[in-house]
Amino acid sequence: MLSQSLSLPNLSEFAFSQRGPQAVFVFFTLSGYLIIGLLFDERSKTGSINIKIFYIRRILRLYPVYYTVLFIGLSYYHIILPSLHIPFKINYNIWQALIWNVGFMPNVFTVLYNPGSILGVLWSIGVEEQFYLLVAPLLFLIPLKKYTKYLFLFSIAYFLIFHSNILPFLSQFSMLFFYMSTGGLIALLQRKGYKLHSNHPLVNTLVYLVFALYFTTNLFNFSNDVFKDVFELFLFNLLIINLAKAKLFKITSPFLNYLGKISYGIYMYHMFVVHFVLFVIIQTKKVIQLPSSLIVLILYVLSILGTFVLSHLSYQYFELRFLKLKKHFRSNARLIR
Repeated sequence: MLSQSLSLPNLSEFAFSQRGPQAVFVFFTLSGYLIIGLLFDERSKTGSINIKIFYIRRILRLYPVYYTVLFIGLSYYHIILPSLHIPFKINYNIWQALIWNVGFMPNVFTVLYNPGSILGVLWSIGVEEQFYLLVAPLLFLIPLKKYTKYLFLFSIAYFLIFHSNILPFLSQFSMLFFYMSTGGLIALLQRKGYKLHSNHPLVNTLVYLVFALYFTTNLFNFSNDVFKDVFELFLFNLLIINLAKAKLFKITSPFLNYLGKISYGIYMYHMFVVHFVLFVIIQTKKVIQLPSSLIVLILYVLSILGTFVLSHLSYQYFELRFLKLKKHFRSNARLIR
């Protein structure tokens, strides 16, 4: 954690501060559930998938913020830090950064060069795009009635290959496609009428409890990554299944709905805000001595508030322009709302 590397107090000993990757894996699973489900709906309704419109919509949703963070990150590490005489080791040049990140291989770039946490958040967007560049054409080509079978076989085969030494670059570069493919498989099974959720309140409560404990405690320890990934696949898909069907968790709060709308920005901008807050704290410490508890409070409160404010401004004055175009392409593709 940044605050730890700068000898500042932090909460890194708590489990919740170590679950960042798992939070990303939840969104991978949810992404597959939503997007593969929509592709299935489009194919069922129109008889085909408009690949061009699909990619245009992905571009309008993801690329503006993605390239903004890429620009901010490169400027921060190559211009801002040197101008402030803050040391940071850079072992790549701008052209290498552009080739890997514009080519949507930020996961490879992150492993090869360890470019810093602001640019590091881009890795997951790259993994998502790599998956949909592969899966969308496949779903266009294969018969609709074989979607479930092929997605099941893909999920099993890819999981086994990923955890073997056959193609080591898959795990080296975190190409975790099986989270998205299993999420999509669950979406298809539900559409085919399979009852995957339980109506018993106790069972549903147990799923939510295990999920909460997994993110807030160290009760679940695994001897290897295979067991851990299998556990997470079952847990995250069960969570999504239950949330999709549970009336108790229907979100009606305008505030919570709005947080969902700006969630992409929250994820993408949060490290930039954290860096800014840390810089302010470090400069403040040079003038006055702050208690450790106050530093922790300032760090987390200002980082959270700053991320929300920046994500709100980005959504209202930047992203919405592209999202309006995205809606236009939805109507052209005749997708199900």
